[in-house]
Amino acid sequence: RRGGWTLEEDLILINYIANHGEGVWNSLAKSAGLKRTGKSCRLRWLNYLRPDVRRGNITDEEQQLIMELHAKWGNRWSKIAKHLPGRTDNEIKNDWH
Repeated sequence: RRGGWTLEEDLILINYIANHGEGVWNSLAKSAGLKRTGKSCRLRWLNYLRPDVRRGNITDEEQQLIMELHAKWGNRWSKIAKHLPGRTDNEIKNDWH
């Protein structure tokens, strides 16, 4: 299936992970009954649906930390994201650009 995720698909993924946990994403997609790839399910969960994902504007303090870590490590967004709890590497990269 292509295109945006529906609310129904989001709920299926959230409930499946709540009951079974994360695992092999390709198997998870099939077992949950989603007509999505494992990669699509993984990205949807990690970047949008995880309970600890912080949404919204990046604060001045976070921006300063991103600048310092970028000076140190360059475009290693996932490494930088580990120092900003709840922020995704993709969100940090998009804010940078």
